[in-house]
Amino acid sequence: MFAKSIRYSTTGALLATLATLAACGGGGNDSMGTPPTTPQSVNVPLSISDASSEDWATIGVKILSVAFVPQGGGSDVTVYTAANPVPTTNLVQLDDLSEVIGSPAVPAGTYSAAVVTVSANPGDVALVTAAEPETGFPLAGGTTVPGTDIQIQNTTGAAGSLTVPVKVKFESPVMVANGQTTPVDLEFDLAHPAFILGHTPPSAGGTTLWAVNFNGPLRHHRIDDIRRLVLRHAYGTVSSVATDHSAITIAKDLPTYPVVNPETGTATGQSLTMLADASNGTLFVDVDAKTSVALKDFSSVSATLPNRFVRVAARYQQNGTLVATRIWVSNTFNAIWQSPEGHVLHVNTAQSLFVVSNESGQPVNVTVDSGTEFFFRTPQDALADTTPIGTGPAFLTAQNLVRGFKIHATVRDPLATPLVAATVDIETAAYAGRISNANAMSFTYSRKFLTVADDYSIALPYISSSSANGKDSNGNALTGFKFWDFAFPTQVDSGANAISDFVAATTSAVNFGGTVGPLSAWGVSYARWGDAANLMGWSAPWTVLVPTPLPRGAVAAGLAANSFTMTVPGGAMPATVDVSAASGSATLVYQVDRSNGVVTVSPEDITTSAGLNALTSGLAVGAPVKVYGVPQADGTLKAYVVVYFTGLIPTP
Repeated sequence: MFAKSIRYSTTGALLATLATLAACGGGGNDSMGTPPTTPQSVNVPLSISDASSEDWATIGVKILSVAFVPQGGGSDVTVYTAANPVPTTNLVQLDDLSEVIGSPAVPAGTYSAAVVTVSANPGDVALVTAAEPETGFPLAGGTTVPGTDIQIQNTTGAAGSLTVPVKVKFESPVMVANGQTTPVDLEFDLAHPAFILGHTPPSAGGTTLWAVNFNGPLRHHRIDDIRRLVLRHAYGTVSSVATDHSAITIAKDLPTYPVVNPETGTATGQSLTMLADASNGTLFVDVDAKTSVALKDFSSVSATLPNRFVRVAARYQQNGTLVATRIWVSNTFNAIWQSPEGHVLHVNTAQSLFVVSNESGQPVNVTVDSGTEFFFRTPQDALADTTPIGTGPAFLTAQNLVRGFKIHATVRDPLATPLVAATVDIETAAYAGRISNANAMSFTYSRKFLTVADDYSIALPYISSSSANGKDSNGNALTGFKFWDFAFPTQVDSGANAISDFVAATTSAVNFGGTVGPLSAWGVSYARWGDAANLMGWSAPWTVLVPTPLPRGAVAAGLAANSFTMTVPGGAMPATVDVSAASGSATLVYQVDRSNGVVTVSPEDITTSAGLNALTSGLAVGAPVKVYGVPQADGTLKAYVVVYFTGLIPTP
């Protein structure tokens, strides 16, 4: 079996030195100004982030370092170095959020690229399946993949010191200048079809080998506004309180992976300073004493804070400083960690509860009562970020929380059974699936899951045409709905014709006939609460048309004039797949070979004659092939990724 690792209804995961959702699909640069003539260092906020997965609860990686490459030559400038031991970051928990690393000093200047170095020894990548993977996934829920079954591609160095250095060219040079915040977004796309490939031999009971490919999915995006960056709750130990009581400094920790009981923190070697919200107040919760109070400074609690553990919901200000929205404090790390965090797995309106899939791949039941408050993280608006959008079971009944949302709940008593949520932070509200009924006012997402009760068919209105919605590639402000093709994230369709263009783009289908039938457009939208178009509900600010994954099929007619035809099991007729060999927009092609117990993923550059010839040879009649693409108006599929197989062929 060739197993897809991520359902392609997610926008992708981020590995970022400052990531923001608005940057995806044409977010513009902030004005960078002119660097000073004398060498100076500028603090650059650093963070990492990613996106959701239906199949994985943990994709744990060890990031050793991040370096910037000076334009015009010179030595790389290291901007982040991991602590020893290197902490494991679970990419799945971030889901288009950012994990704040720190704010290191970066020499002023212009940089053309970044190099991210990932540890690649056996066991350095951790894979744990979700509590309820998709139908057909080769592993049961909550399975930890043995390190011997994970094969990291493109490693360098000697045994015991293996790494994968990944160089990413910036879309345009990044200038770091004194007196301004300079965000850099390096997006590590977990939804990339070549990131994690599962290969199962046809023999009964064959072991699935998982090839992890760090080269390819990593790319650069530009940032609109640092204030819109949604941050994952930060964990740490309070090291000091400012003399004027305006801020605390914490030594940054990450939860230990694999999860231990009781959970402990792993030091990152980085420090973060968090300001109190002097205008709106920071909600301060003492988990041990079970008390809460709104603070505009830390004077009343400063004597009790040093060396205690904290969990902080924070937001960036334009100048790069962090303001704490909510703080939970305890004498033990386990007490602040126990409140469930993860993706919503089920919502049971009859019993007024929802289920969260945690990073161990286990389901956690959380009850909602009349006092449970729901928040939607909107860091760019301090008041909205601290104002509940709903309360109690009625919020669930209205389908305002569905499977796939990323949340962090805070429970009243972590030792109680059942757990009862005091607050629920909705960090990302991802609606995704097959697109239908698109018209001038709204469109419908339909999703089907292994558990039928989780299925949904929800009509989302577009945001108001006057609502702010990021910037274009030239830095001009955008309003109203926008969309783009997953394969071309900088080519955004916005403005007066965006909705009509979207309607036209989503009415196409590729038809194989038979039991497969037509395969129509898929997409994902991270919804916005309380827009003018829907003041008491969710609206779509944007949609990404994601590659529709075809069943693994066979070549019916080989590659000619940049197209081939293929059949799939259950289909009654072949369909046409178009590939592009044009530089800058070429189809991504990968050869996957399994020989002698080793899986190798090799990219083919089909803009070259050698690469195109290799693809032509690989797409011989009858050859197994896996395609991901977007349906076109003429009934063909525009291929984003083509995977062909050599060596031991996987089962369908």
